[in-house]
Amino acid sequence: MVEFLTMSPTSGDGNYIKTPWEREPSFAYNRQIAQTAEQTGFTSLLLPVGTQCLDASIVAASLIQSTEKLNYLYAARPGFISPTVFAKQFSTLDYLSGGRAVINVVTGGSPEELEKDGDSLPHHLRYKRTEEFIHILKRLFSEEVVNHTGDFYSFKNASLFPKPVQQPRPQIYMGGASEAGKKVAAKLADVYMLWGESLENTKVRIEEMKKLADIEGRSLRYSVSLQVILGDTEELAWKRAHDLISHVKPEDIEGKEKGNVRDESIGHKRLNKLMEGSRDNNFVIGPNLWAGLTQVLSGNSIALVGTPDQVADRVVEYVELGFEKVLLRGYPHLEVIESIGKEVIPRVKKKLNKRSLKLHA
Repeated sequence: MVEFLTMSPTSGDGNYIKTPWEREPSFAYNRQIAQTAEQTGFTSLLLPVGTQCLDASIVAASLIQSTEKLNYLYAARPGFISPTVFAKQFSTLDYLSGGRAVINVVTGGSPEELEKDGDSLPHHLRYKRTEEFIHILKRLFSEEVVNHTGDFYSFKNASLFPKPVQQPRPQIYMGGASEAGKKVAAKLADVYMLWGESLENTKVRIEEMKKLADIEGRSLRYSVSLQVILGDTEELAWKRAHDLISHVKPEDIEGKEKGNVRDESIGHKRLNKLMEGSRDNNFVIGPNLWAGLTQVLSGNSIALVGTPDQVADRVVEYVELGFEKVLLRGYPHLEVIESIGKEVIPRVKKKLNKRSLKLHA
């Protein structure tokens, strides 16, 4: 059965893609996001990471008493925290929340972003460090005493209290579109996260990861992330899509293009290529699929645009490719999360149930 995730806007939120945001990422707003997500059918809340975001671990800790079942997916950044310290913070939150903490290992792709926090390790070494980081985490979760001497971390007689509530150990989510990233994920991750692309591109990527996982003698679960722009009619949905970027200034787009030059993220490069190739088609890359937001956003920027039925149909197509987890979000987050929960999630479940009944008839 498909599981739905969403994201909390911990850098700010609003009706338009612009800076500054109209809504601050206050505790009250993040709590409202979390509670609405839980009430409308989402199982997990992604807390993003970056220099313009609130600290994800602190946001997660602040919200655990505001919800009862919602999981909090937040980042471990190997370049900024030791595996022993992260394991302690994570297992404490896992214990206090009754097993509702989830690890998202974020290696990082933009040198400019990483250098702001003092990480200047070259790209080809960052995933080696990530591999060592995850290896240590798994040992700390399962072993009583851990000794380790590696290329990036060394410690003696490390132990972890409390051990995570989740057994045999917590799930580890991870993305990464580079060859190094894919290999580490195939070897060590439990859930491989992809940003939405065209259906054709996404099919190629998930099949590629399945082959890499087979080589490691493993099987992964898969997550896909997409923006959602809804309307009562398809025309209204497309109007809303173009309204979203109506306040963007030329210098905003120019700044994004300049940032693309130094950005080492293969995932970002893939999205930019989709965007550039669809300029003559108003950034439409498939039925109800739009790359217009990629002009100004990095990362998760491909949008599903249409009526609730159309968006549900597109989500079902991704699920049929092999995605068990679907992360859906939009602007403004609160209203979009509520609409997705009430109008899209039930439709997706109903469509999948009908298909399942036909298959077993």
